Order: sequence, then C-alpha cells, then structure tokens
Amino acid sequence: MDLSTLLAFGLAAAVISLVPGPDMMFIIAHGVGRGRRAGVVAAVGMSSGLAVHTVLTAAGLGALLLAAPAVLEGLRIAGAIFLIYLAVSAWRSSRAQSVADDDAAVVPPRSLRKTYVMAMLTNLANPKVILFYLAFLPQFLTEGGWPAWAQFLVLGAVLICVGLCVDGTVGFVSGALSELLQRRPAVQRWLDRVSAAIFGGLAVRLVADSR
Repeated sequence: MDLSTLLAFGLAAAVISLVPGPDMMFIIAHGVGRGRRAGVVAAVGMSSGLAVHTVLTAAGLGALLLAAPAVLEGLRIAGAIFLIYLAVSAWRSSRAQSVADDDAAVVPPRSLRKTYVMAMLTNLANPKVILFYLAFLPQFLTEGGWPAWAQFLVLGAVLICVGLCVDGTVGFVSGALSELLQRRPAVQRWLDRVSAAIFGGLAVRLVADSR
C-alpha cells in the first residue's frame, strides 16, 4: 500500500463522510437535543462503532456475518427497536420539559456516557455498515507488501479519522446552535421533538431498507 492509495482513499472517505447519512442525522439529533458536548460525544461513539467494524472486517468476521442473513436481519431489527426507544425518550423529554416549565425546574440531561454507548450501539446494529466495509474497502487493497488484514486496519483508521473530523464538527455546530436557542424553554421542547422525529425516521428507514 503506497501513499497515493492512502490519499485517494482519504479523499473518497471525506466525500462519503460529507454526504448526510443515518450516522450524521443521529449526531445532529443529539447535538440539537443535548448541546455541543453531546453532539461531539455521539460522533466519538459512532467512530468507536466503526473501529469495531474495522477489526471485524480485518479478522474476516464481516464476511461471516454477511453469509448469515439471519444475523444481519437480527441486527437490523435490533437497531430499529433501539432507535424507536430513542425517539420515545426524546418525546417524553419534551413533555417532561413542558411540565417542568411551570415550576421553573430543569430536566436532567442524559449522561454523556449513555450518549456515547447509544451512538456506538446504533452504529454496530446497522448491517449497512458491514456491507459498506465489505464492498468499499477492498477496492483500495493492493497486492504484495502488506497483508490484507493490515491494509483493512489502516484503511479503517483513515476512514475513522476523517469521519470523526467531519462528524465531530457537525455535532459541535448543531449543538452550539441549539444552545443558543435553548434559552427559551419552549424552543427546548421543540428541539426534543425534532430529535424524536429524526430518531423515528431513522428507525423507519432501517426497517424499510432492503439488504
């Protein structure tokens, strides 16, 4: 694997990362609903999920999962159920905020640790990521020199670094904008509802997408 291959892959990874997708929408939802730190932590959680996918692919387990349709179907269903749970949680948060407004109370935010775990699990439960790794990364493998597993690890690391830069920026910006609006409780309620709508839409998309 030479430098030109890495540069070409890095450029391709940047283009892919800039295209809005489920992961980016998930990050935006957390940034909008919980602020800058939550948006950035969600991005880190997504990257952690990609790191697991990279190791699985390098170890050959990605192909094994692809050969087991029942496992992929189970992941797809689990991911959809998890996103529905997030949508319901965000909607309940908006209702709790509405009740708290009467007493000038503050609804306790979701912990950053929980946000990180949720983001990582959401990425891991998406079978499309496995398919993407198996279809995209092999196009940049070269014969001779490094073994295939090492090339998978390097390419995965590049993809994660580029994606984290893009997603982290998106999470920070969306969170910063929401924090400017959160000074008004009514706006916070609607931001939570927007987050709920995004999570619900992602769940519907995951269920409707064919493999």
